[in-house]
Amino acid sequence: MKDIKIETTLTVFETINELPDDMAALMQKAIDIRLKAYAPYSNFLVGAALLLDNGKVITGNNQENASYPSGLCAERTAIYYAGSQFPDAKIVKMALSAGPKAKGTAVPIPPCGACRQAISEYEVKQELPIDIYFMGTTGKVVRSKSLENLLPLGFDRSFL
Repeated sequence: MKDIKIETTLTVFETINELPDDMAALMQKAIDIRLKAYAPYSNFLVGAALLLDNGKVITGNNQENASYPSGLCAERTAIYYAGSQFPDAKIVKMALSAGPKAKGTAVPIPPCGACRQAISEYEVKQELPIDIYFMGTTGKVVRSKSLENLLPLGFDRSFL
């Protein structure tokens, strides 16, 4: 028997103002689209903005449904749109902003498990890590240079 140690490194920025200009602009798009989310049941709004290698920016937000499992998270809304409209483009960077509608939160909120799996699929497909930045509604921004930092030992097509 042996133990396996898994480590991850994340970078924390105190505010959006500390981000490089291009990343701050992408995060602002995530914030703006978050405010347009359709979340009448949870009142938890999420916005995602993707930068593709072709220079296109794709945004998405969460879309709820009275039948809860029928809704879709912001990350997957944006990723699947990018995949359908630009199938050969690679996702270079991803910005996420999330939090309750009635009150803000300064706690950075990472992608949920289902979204981590979807992001992982695209990292494997494109053979390029996705630079992921996430925040609450205000405050600190966390950067992960790859989804692998957020989902070690991920499940991918190599297991099929």
